[in-house]
Amino acid sequence: MLPIDYEAEYNNRARVPEHPAIIAGWARDAQAYRDLNPPLRIAYGPSERQFIDLFHAGAPDRAAATVVFIHGGYWQNLAPSFFSHLARGPNAHGLDVAVAGYDLCPQVRVGDIVEELRAACRELARFERRLVVAGHSAGGHLTACMTATSWPAVDEKLPRDFVTAGYAISGIFALKPLVQTSINTALGMDDAEAELQSPLTWQAPAGLRFDAVVGGDESPEYLRQSRTIAERWGSAGVNTRYEAVPGENHFTVIAPLADPGSAMTRRIAALARA
Repeated sequence: MLPIDYEAEYNNRARVPEHPAIIAGWARDAQAYRDLNPPLRIAYGPSERQFIDLFHAGAPDRAAATVVFIHGGYWQNLAPSFFSHLARGPNAHGLDVAVAGYDLCPQVRVGDIVEELRAACRELARFERRLVVAGHSAGGHLTACMTATSWPAVDEKLPRDFVTAGYAISGIFALKPLVQTSINTALGMDDAEAELQSPLTWQAPAGLRFDAVVGGDESPEYLRQSRTIAERWGSAGVNTRYEAVPGENHFTVIAPLADPGSAMTRRIAALARA
């Protein structure tokens, strides 16, 4: 058996040559949605990237959880301003959507980013609603981290199920394969740090819901990552679901979130109301 070429497996931009046009489209669509539905900007820390854009639904369902979206970019690229339009679908279902920012590597470590997202979620607790966390790529990793967090240990006032469900899109849940790739240049992880920041090694959040969704045209490693966490957490008492979306790559797989009628949006709405 040939060794796995992790550089080829995890270099999504090389796998999808048309990614610049897709990302430019995200930026345009995101700006258009901010113009239509200006968000409430909430700072949760001192850094200029430590903020939340909260997109209120026109007719909010106060009994439903708030949806938190965490962007990707391998913990070193992009910003919430590329993803505002992904609030459109859940907003149309009466769900408030919080698009969270965070500091980037190499200025911080991956573990620091995990703590920043915990702080962002804790800031949202003042609205007295539970959370459903969704995220893409590195944001999928952070989604799993938030789902598996012991919230009473973060703040004794928070319930264990403060985050009721996670919806990870093209997530990475075991980070050791990245250590020998160019992606790690900015991350600077060794094997021990990668293991520590891998939610696949954490105690599974038994009793909660977790979806692992991935594009059907993504690399075998991405398919394996999502399938593995669904299987391992599922066997540990998490209500998991695995889905490979046919014909979608790493960059197109998130598009349905902007569509109120998509299966992805309807699933997140169902999780928020469960």
